[in-house]
Amino acid sequence: MKKALSLVLAMGMALSLAACGSGGSSSGTPAASGSSSASGDAKVDLRLATVTSDNGKDASNKFAELVNTYSNGSINVTVYPDNQLGDDATTFQMAQAGDVDIAVGSTSSVSSVYPDYYLYDTPYLFMNKQEVYEVGFAGETGQKVIDGTEEIGLKTLAMWENGFRNLTTNKTPINGVQDLKGLKIRTMQNNVHLAAWTAMGANPTPMTFSELYTAMQQGTVDGQENPIGIILGNNFQEVEKYIIYTEHVYTPYYVVMNLDKWNSLSADQQAAISKAMEESTQFEYEDSQAIEDDADKTFEAAGCVVTHLTDEQKQAFKDAADSADCISMVKKQMAHPEYADSLLAELNTYRG
Repeated sequence: MKKALSLVLAMGMALSLAACGSGGSSSGTPAASGSSSASGDAKVDLRLATVTSDNGKDASNKFAELVNTYSNGSINVTVYPDNQLGDDATTFQMAQAGDVDIAVGSTSSVSSVYPDYYLYDTPYLFMNKQEVYEVGFAGETGQKVIDGTEEIGLKTLAMWENGFRNLTTNKTPINGVQDLKGLKIRTMQNNVHLAAWTAMGANPTPMTFSELYTAMQQGTVDGQENPIGIILGNNFQEVEKYIIYTEHVYTPYYVVMNLDKWNSLSADQQAAISKAMEESTQFEYEDSQAIEDDADKTFEAAGCVVTHLTDEQKQAFKDAADSADCISMVKKQMAHPEYADSLLAELNTYRG
């Protein structure tokens, strides 16, 4: 894990250095009052919209603190946590338009806007976090996906940990894929996810995230699937009894900034953002892992039954999901379908 994190952070450093080198010219006017900071740069106020998970919120606050320090007070970041300004899709598009400056969210929520993110929706594409870090992010294809957001007016500052999506239910324990039969599982409105859950025997039911807690509480749905940080951050253990580590999809968080706003900053301010983001990313990964390490205790204290699938059980879930040929669906929706083939090739090489 430490080796993998080091590689990801090294990748982040390379991205940061490249970003600073490319931002010397300004394509816009800094949002400043005209006053200057201790560094001599005009003061800039940035709005950052972030997510509901504790690790995402903690890292956003950490970034705001660090960037103010590293910019000698010239950059002030106001953090809007818990999707206060709108859901992921809304704030992603707000960042494109410049209505917010930085947005954090799940790639699965915005793949219709940036289709190459569909790649990360492929069920069981990655079997562990090391594959994500070393191939999915730091590999050649991963870099192309990360850099490609500039084509839609966004600068990717980092890829944060959202984590593997896992299943929770309040109706029945899940010990094998056969136990999913007929269960009404809340999913996002995502065709790849819907196809995979249908192939696994469930009855996937798209629903707005803000309605989910009440829907589980009232029995409108039998369960849901989300990363551990989201499950804990929204106290789903209060209304769900069974936690099943299916680890069926790894969903990253993107951290993107309006490209014009980035280009309007001085080189020193860009360097401050890059340095603060590098350290915040390290903090976010460590925070996320710590939350996951303690998750079972929290779930069990709430009266939940926790199930970690064996490799054989997990393979049965994968085989069922693979029967939907999700990779073909993903490729049809991507702007660069060749990325799917190249990433699979990189993964095969990595696995030996």
